Parts: sequence; C-alpha cells; structure tokens
Amino acid sequence: MQRISFLFLLLIFCFSKSWAQTKGEKQSDPDSTGVVNSSVLPTTMPLLLFDDRDEKEEKKEKKKKERKNIYFGIKTKRAYLRQNNRGQEIVELFNYTDASRQPDPYIRDVYWYDPGEKTIKNENYQAGQGYLLHGPYERRINEVVVESGMYYYGMKHDTWMLFDARNVLQDKNHYKEGWPRESRISYYNRTSKTIEKITPIQYGLEEGYFFYFYEDRQVAVTGEYRFGQKVGLWTEYWDTNNTRAIRKREIQYQEEPYMDEFKPYIRAEWDQEGNLVYRSDRAN
Repeated sequence: MQRISFLFLLLIFCFSKSWAQTKGEKQSDPDSTGVVNSSVLPTTMPLLLFDDRDEKEEKKEKKKKERKNIYFGIKTKRAYLRQNNRGQEIVELFNYTDASRQPDPYIRDVYWYDPGEKTIKNENYQAGQGYLLHGPYERRINEVVVESGMYYYGMKHDTWMLFDARNVLQDKNHYKEGWPRESRISYYNRTSKTIEKITPIQYGLEEGYFFYFYEDRQVAVTGEYRFGQKVGLWTEYWDTNNTRAIRKREIQYQEEPYMDEFKPYIRAEWDQEGNLVYRSDRAN
C-alpha cells in the first residue's frame, strides 16, 4: 500500500513539473504577441546620416591642429593590442571613449573595445561592458600598415584604406557615421528629407541593414543583406503612427548567403492588435 501511495505521489510530482515547464514555455513563446520592444520603434528617422551637414565644418576641423587625443570634440584614450599569429606580429592602434552613448540602432557594425577579453568586437555592445572606438585606427602586420581609418562612436567614418604587405593601397572606402557612402536613399519628400527607403551598398552589393519607412516616418520593414542577398529574419511592422512596435509578418531567409537550396517562407503573422494569426511549423 505504501508503495502504491509513493508511486501515486511521484506521478503527481512529475505531472506538476511537466505542466510547469509547459506553462513556462508558453510564457516565453516569442510569437505569443506581435507587440515588441524595438530600438527603432517608435523612431526618429536617421536624417542626419544622409545630409551633407557639417561637411565644411569637418574639413575646417581637419585643418586645425587637434588637441591630443580629442576627436570630433570628444576626449579619448589611446590604446593598442598586440598578438602573434603564425609568426606574424599583429598590432592594432586605436582610440576609445568612455562617453556615455548608445550605439545607433540603424547601424549593423558598431566597433568597441572589450578590456576584459582585450579584443575589439563589432557586435553585442552594451553600455558599461566596454568602450566605443572613437578616433583614428591603424592595424599593422610586422610593422607594415595594412588598414587605417577613423571611428565615430564605434562607427566607421570618413575614409578607410586597405594596403597589402608592401603597404601598396588595395582599396579605399568612404563612410558617413557607419553608412557606406554608396548607400542608396529614396525619399517621399526630398525637401523635408522624409526617407522612404535606405539600402546599404558596399562594393556595388547590398551589405548591411535595410530599412523601409511609412510616410509618417515609422519603420515599416527591416532586414539584413550580406553580399547582395537577403539573410536571416525580415520583419514587417503595422503602421501605429509611431506609438508602439507591432510585428505584422516575419519572413525567414537563408542564414548565410549563397544557400541556393534554401527557400524563404513566412515564419509568423500577427493582426493589428499583436495577436498571433499564423505560425509556420517549419523549423528555423
């Protein structure tokens, strides 16, 4: 009798635990609501990235003698990293700032210095965990400069140059606060600079985060390009007049470019209140 009672209690315990796990899974279901917290919604359209503001001021600033370790009016600290790789000595010289500033959510690659791991990273930056690169950057291999450029709060800015092992120029790129200058921008109204679409372009191919806006300046579509191809999740949003972010639909594309056998599919859809109306059974 005692054995039966024990088995009965054990069965109840297992059932309760299983139910609690199931309940926890439902609560953590990322598709349970289309209402999300988004760093670009509600949004202020990134107009300043695309006008030629301060171009003359920047040229004047370059002509002036910069005070030591002060760039774009921000005081920085100079540092370096050194490593040996297969007999080659690689040195990175850079400046960083401890100024409090959140990375621009429209920019994919934000570079920062992780003092704990003593390395430079370009993703997953969190304020307080590291320092945004700000100012000149130079990478040398066996004392030969192979890359040089300028950072602005972690974003590539102005002219970046790549050299071969003999310091012969191989490539030159131009950026404006993280955006390649080749990027294409279309407008609803050019006078007011109300942006319709931003397509990042590098080396003639789409590369980086894509944004499409409603005419009221709210983000309508976001996604990522790599080597000219759509990758990862592309998200469409309902127009809520910039009051909150509600997903309308997510389309799953290949995780890496040139996966020709992969066929995009609609992963999930939500109504205007954020209620889930469709979800694909296909594994991501």
